[in-house]
Amino acid sequence: MNRDEWGSWLGGDPTGEASGATAEHRGARLGLPASGRGSMAASTRRGVALLVDWGASMLVAYLVWGDVDGFGPLLVFALENLVLLATIGGTLGHHLLGMRVVRLGGAARPGIGPLAALVRTFLLCLVIPAVIWDADGRGMHDRAARTVIVRR
Repeated sequence: MNRDEWGSWLGGDPTGEASGATAEHRGARLGLPASGRGSMAASTRRGVALLVDWGASMLVAYLVWGDVDGFGPLLVFALENLVLLATIGGTLGHHLLGMRVVRLGGAARPGIGPLAALVRTFLLCLVIPAVIWDADGRGMHDRAARTVIVRR
């Protein structure tokens, strides 16, 4: 990844036109369709999936440790993301809401692989990278892992 790939985003150009991209639809620069299967998942759907995953993590932490204080839920959340993204390409929340995480330009396989899952999970757990989005609506955690959340 080089500076040119981040240029329009860092420079404040929300359309990406400075880098030669068009703003036809979210994901157009990534080669994704405008709608239907394989198109970028909506932000609201991704947010609900995150809430489902966090709720499940809190439940598991409560069942294992007897409370949800401390880092228990975050540890369960990180493990869920790491294992499920690497192997099946989505968390419980992603699958319940009809989404999956795919690698950009990668081979069509069920998961995104352990390294991409590790990078994405680590940055997601830091929170800040996940709430900073580019013109396509991908968080920094997805950009760093070269992934995108699409509709199934």
